[in-house]
Amino acid sequence: MSGGHGASLVAELERRFVVGSERIPLGGIEVELLRPRSAEDLISEEDFERDERLPYWAELWPSARVLAARMLEEAGGGRSLLELGCGVGLVAMAAMRAGFDVLATDYYADALRFTRANAWRALGREPRTRLVDWRALPSDLGQYDLVIAADVLYERPYAQLVSHVLTRTLAPGGRAIVADPGRVAVDAFIAACEADGMSVLHSETRPYEAGEIRQAIRLFTLTPSNG
Repeated sequence: MSGGHGASLVAELERRFVVGSERIPLGGIEVELLRPRSAEDLISEEDFERDERLPYWAELWPSARVLAARMLEEAGGGRSLLELGCGVGLVAMAAMRAGFDVLATDYYADALRFTRANAWRALGREPRTRLVDWRALPSDLGQYDLVIAADVLYERPYAQLVSHVLTRTLAPGGRAIVADPGRVAVDAFIAACEADGMSVLHSETRPYEAGEIRQAIRLFTLTPSNG
């Protein structure tokens, strides 16, 4: 993205949204992350009636912060990475900083815009982005060395949907890392992954504390069983 284009995108978002910002350490630098000030203000009755869509993307969830920190422990080396549900872009930016070739996806076009704008502001470059509906995956989405997601299991149907996406998009020998704070579908997700031919290579729990927020974030590393 050119400097002019990036500045135009930031200006567009600041015009369309009431934005807030937060300074966050990211691999030896500090970035200022833009996001809508209130996710509740973005709730659309029309979207909810159509497919129960809610603007979860506009929040900066603890799981995203923990997964971003986890990504900075990786050596990307130009390997391909797919993010499911990129939100405002923190995890995608961490993956880019770690050296991955990133495709950031979300169900909301505005999430992709914030992800591009935040990456341009912080890193001077943007990830590739794509609008993706897990219920109707594009046939040309491709396969990736690493597929990641933070806090995407907040509805029971998502257990099978996310497992199916991983099955479709993991390259042979690839890995997935899914961060979850204990959502309703997590156990069903692990069962679905095993039924779909994936194995949990590793599971760890990392604490997250900020003010009154106390969460234990589980990081699941999965791979195809025959990989």
